[in-house]
Amino acid sequence: MDADLCFAPAAALGERVRRRDVSPVEIVTALLDRIDRYNGMLCSYITVCADAAVAAARAAEREISAGRWRGPLHGLPISHKDIVFTRGVRTTCHSRTMLDLVPDADATVVRRLADAGMILLGKTNTTEFAVGTMDVFGTSRTPWDPAYYSGGSSGGAGSSLAAGLAVAATGSDTGGSIRIPGALCGIVGLKPTYGRVSRHGVFPLSYSMDHVGPMCRTVADCALLLGALAGRDPLDPTSSSCPVPDYAAALAGGVRGLRLGVPRQHFYEHLDPGVDHAVRAALRHLESLGAVPEPLDLPRASDVGVIGWALLAAEAFAAHAALLRKRSADYGARARQRIAGGAFLTAAEYQQAAQIRGLWMREVDAALQRVDAIVTPTTAFGGISVEAQNSTPPDTTRNTIPFNLTGHPALTLPCGFTDAGLPVGLQLVGRAFDEEMLFRIGAAYERSTEWHTRRPALEVRA
Repeated sequence: MDADLCFAPAAALGERVRRRDVSPVEIVTALLDRIDRYNGMLCSYITVCADAAVAAARAAEREISAGRWRGPLHGLPISHKDIVFTRGVRTTCHSRTMLDLVPDADATVVRRLADAGMILLGKTNTTEFAVGTMDVFGTSRTPWDPAYYSGGSSGGAGSSLAAGLAVAATGSDTGGSIRIPGALCGIVGLKPTYGRVSRHGVFPLSYSMDHVGPMCRTVADCALLLGALAGRDPLDPTSSSCPVPDYAAALAGGVRGLRLGVPRQHFYEHLDPGVDHAVRAALRHLESLGAVPEPLDLPRASDVGVIGWALLAAEAFAAHAALLRKRSADYGARARQRIAGGAFLTAAEYQQAAQIRGLWMREVDAALQRVDAIVTPTTAFGGISVEAQNSTPPDTTRNTIPFNLTGHPALTLPCGFTDAGLPVGLQLVGRAFDEEMLFRIGAAYERSTEWHTRRPALEVRA
């Protein structure tokens, strides 16, 4: 029964809390029990706020009993990636340089979810500064096979959701860091449009490519969280004042007549057979629901990955230069190498990269005038062993970083499994500030399939 509680969708739990069929204390306690049992194996969390979470759950229960229900997220636990500042709770960025940092203020996303009544459960594992390795607190693993990496950099969030150690989580995405662990762990994750969600209080990696968004087990849950997270923040000058719609209203729309762009170049090349099979089956299923697949030309797609990494490195070095000079030896080797590499990009090269980026943005914008969304595999493969991740990892960002460059919203959701039993992710990319369309398509697919309902057999391995 506790496991059922831990795997229940946030929207369903919120309704049960409102009706007082289940207590926030029961939910938090059940999750803490599973964290205690499985976190040592999965390394999903860096910090667990057990006592504070139980106390907050009791307070939420009292509020709701007194008729002061704040909305559908009230009394539900939330886990934040450990680059997101949390007042009074350490924020390590999984780096030896930050082990003693205890912020005195919350990030905007933390405050907004707390205002909605959510309870801080803990801080989830991340690669060092969202770009390195996981050397200090252990490498986060996918519960589908703990010999495999959960994906990065929001790997702890993906792992915890797939294992029933979280109800909902925040992640950040600079090159794919919400969508990659979303795909490799078999959960749903949204990189919103650049500017849709405030980044204030989230440790920066790349000023022009960082995004913050929700990670959940269902499309509806991501829509619910985005409604609380989105909107203008005066503390973040890059945040947009674009109106925030009722995302839940988009969920029932269906896909009949929608045009889905299938790129001819890059995104469907060099796929593992299991990924290729699952994604093409998902396309056929969407077509059976009434969607219209349309071949799409994106000729620059294969050239922009290196542009994304060049701009990321240059902007990461700008963010880290002072700390790197003082405490270089305390950085992990991979984080130090990737960040310091930005120092060697010349101004002329940065400008050239920015110009190519502009051409790519216009190419994607033009494509999205012809179709309602672009559909691709999220990753080219179904899994990376922990051993490979810690030695010579493959490029996981091949299909994701192009849309960090453009800032378009992108949603990943599970669409199948490989023969090895590892999940496969389907990526939907939409027009700027049209997350509603992605939720509409994703919800239609999710309603008519069962991939999101599967659970890993952790009890067998424990």
